[in-house]
Amino acid sequence: MIKCEEITVYSTVSQREGNVTSDMAGEKVLFNVDKGKYYNLGSIGGEIWGELKDPIRVSNLIDILIEKFEVSRDVCEDEVIRFLTMLDSEELLNKHN
Repeated sequence: MIKCEEITVYSTVSQREGNVTSDMAGEKVLFNVDKGKYYNLGSIGGEIWGELKDPIRVSNLIDILIEKFEVSRDVCEDEVIRFLTMLDSEELLNKHN
């Protein structure tokens, strides 16, 4: 198992290269070319993935999502960090200093 650095609201993250995305019935599906593995990101996960095209601080990502969706900051922060941690554990993210 790969040990990942903890992702916090102060982390800056972006998409790792080598992934192809597609829209399927309103949901974003990601294919990792290196692993030959598919991921269904869903609609909100797809929104998050799109924001990761360029490096972004997690706190700024949360601000964007709060503007787009009716969600409290606490819930959004918990869900975004959980989602980004999953992406990181699958080696789909770059983390920047």
